[in-house]
Amino acid sequence: MSIVVTAATGHLGTLVIDELLQRVPAEQIVAVARNASKAAPIADRGVEVRIADYNDPDALAKAFGPGDTVLLISSSEVGNRLAQHQAVIDAAKHAGVARIAYTGILGGPEADLALAADHKATEQAILDSGLTYTFLRNGFYNEVYTEQLATQLEHGVVGSTGDGRLATASRRDFAAAAAVVLSTDGHDKAAYELNGDTDWSLADYAAELSRKTGKEVAYNNVPGEVLLGILTGAGLPEPLAELLVDIDKAVERGLLTGRGSDLTRLIGRPTTPLADSIAAAVH
Repeated sequence: MSIVVTAATGHLGTLVIDELLQRVPAEQIVAVARNASKAAPIADRGVEVRIADYNDPDALAKAFGPGDTVLLISSSEVGNRLAQHQAVIDAAKHAGVARIAYTGILGGPEADLALAADHKATEQAILDSGLTYTFLRNGFYNEVYTEQLATQLEHGVVGSTGDGRLATASRRDFAAAAAVVLSTDGHDKAAYELNGDTDWSLADYAAELSRKTGKEVAYNNVPGEVLLGILTGAGLPEPLAELLVDIDKAVERGLLTGRGSDLTRLIGRPTTPLADSIAAAVH
């Protein structure tokens, strides 16, 4: 019986493996990855690697075993991920896993934004499967914003969030919560709303970025249609650009301000302040 982490070489998966290794022996962990060479650093730490792709049901059938606890990290392939998630769920059920945890979106069934549709459908598919589950409804990562640092310093912070606020945390905070849930008991049929301790606006973000860099960075709030034009003009496919504008509008409506202290409670410490993530990105 193993703890199996899918998408183990992705940004979140790598951190989940790292957090698990601080809690359980390496021989209890299995990393599922698409590419053996990319997974080599994980294997070097004593973790078993199984090669499988969300698009390959035959490979997925060999990725899980009876009694395993599985973390399904949501796919980033918008438009294809629901089918991918269903393939993982089917393989996990066929293997007889003990529990499946899924990284969804803050608000779960109540999340009123386009990005949430696949997450809602995946949660329902897990419920329909009859598998014992834990829903990790992740808010946004600090790094969603700090990874755009170079562009922000050159062009300013641009968005359509108005005065809307987000309660974000670091990607490692969310990874730590997943590791706790995977490695301890008491999480069956639980749905955790995971967000940072403190919320902030994009104006706050720009001000903190100015403090950390010594360069004046402004927040430019623009109408949604203007933001759409900026994003498509930068080369983003229109469906993706529309999705990003919809997220900003959800922020403006207060949908990502936070839903309690589940994240802090699970990880046993305060969440990482946005200022710390900005400092790390700057330096």
